[in-house]
Amino acid sequence: MVDGRTTSRAAALQLVGLRCVRAKRVLFSDLSLNVPGGHVLRVQGANGAGKTSLLRMICGLLAPHEGQVLWHGRPINTLREEYGRQLTFFGHAIGVKPELTALENLQVLMALSGFKPDTAAALLALQHAGLAGHEHALVRTLSQGQRRRAALARLMLVTSPLWVLDEPFNALDQTAIQWLLGLITAQAARGGIVVLTSHQSVALDPTTAQLDLAL
Repeated sequence: MVDGRTTSRAAALQLVGLRCVRAKRVLFSDLSLNVPGGHVLRVQGANGAGKTSLLRMICGLLAPHEGQVLWHGRPINTLREEYGRQLTFFGHAIGVKPELTALENLQVLMALSGFKPDTAAALLALQHAGLAGHEHALVRTLSQGQRRRAALARLMLVTSPLWVLDEPFNALDQTAIQWLLGLITAQAARGGIVVLTSHQSVALDPTTAQLDLAL
């Protein structure tokens, strides 16, 4: 486990004494970590170790049994909508609707996140995601990897300082993986934070500050 309490830069995201219990089993406890802006936090662990639970705690979707999550020194449960506007979450359920097109899905996902990009920007994001020619295709006609790219395309448009990504590389080919790594690198370079889990061995840009947390 990495403990960031000695980090010299001010921490934007702080995990303070977190404890998680599922089905009467303690998955982790006394978990404390400081994550400064400009860092990528990679959470690793076996299936059932509590990786997704931790990410849901960071998003405010799951209350810890003990401890708290702080954003710029304030408990996230007191920030509510303010914190939500600064967060972009990509979970196992990617949230695309099969009856909508890739473009329509991206526009809906952005609206739910509080962003309203113009159609030209949304189309460009889908093209960069490798979906050129598929922007107006119904999502149900797309492959699993294409569906994930359609959902991930919103990372090109959001301005959230905190990204929480649960297994974002699943079902992506090497080209799409490199595209996503570029987005993560850019997010850290502008001072944002990325928290992610990944079963795949993917190499971040060596210039990107990274913390590893093993559960």
